[in-house]
Amino acid sequence: MKQGKQGVYARYIKRILDILLSGCALVVLSPVLLIVAVLVRTKLGSPVIFCQERPGKDEKIFKMYKFRSMTDARDENGELLPDEVRLTHFGKVLRSTSLDELPELWNIWRGDMSVVGPRPLLVKYLPLYNAEQRHRHDVRPGLTGLAQVNGRNAISWEEKFRLDADYVRHITFAEDMKIMLATVGKVLRHENISSGNSATIEEFRGTPKEVGK
Repeated sequence: MKQGKQGVYARYIKRILDILLSGCALVVLSPVLLIVAVLVRTKLGSPVIFCQERPGKDEKIFKMYKFRSMTDARDENGELLPDEVRLTHFGKVLRSTSLDELPELWNIWRGDMSVVGPRPLLVKYLPLYNAEQRHRHDVRPGLTGLAQVNGRNAISWEEKFRLDADYVRHITFAEDMKIMLATVGKVLRHENISSGNSATIEEFRGTPKEVGK
């Protein structure tokens, strides 16, 4: 995939909008953030915030923040229990409403992320991307993105990465507004939260060459 030169919106205006939107959201939603934090502390314990390293623009590693949605329950050997066991009903509610992702507004304000862009995935996936999939890191990762409003966890990894690549090629103000409005609808309808095969998304293990052509 040949990358074209980004326009004025993608290079300058998008970041200004990110600062304004995330700053306003942090102020307006501060009561919600406080309430969720108290509930997480009460129902799931400490720490309230889940912090994990993720690759951002140009594969630069940053710390992404979310409200924790799983317990630290372990087996008799001290190993963490499977995700579907540790993900409580309260945790499922946090995820289905996307309330667990509100702390990412801080990442957006800081410049680690954007409101719209490919979702930041695990660092361990970096060696598994093919040449086209790596272009998802040509831009800041997003709180929401084209893949999230077109199936989220209910579509294959290959389809997600294809949508990410399409977004990176065509970043416009109109497209970002369309994605943000679609995101609101998806969250309100609680659509495509899980893959249908597990409580959390399946691990990415790489794309077969014939699929990634």
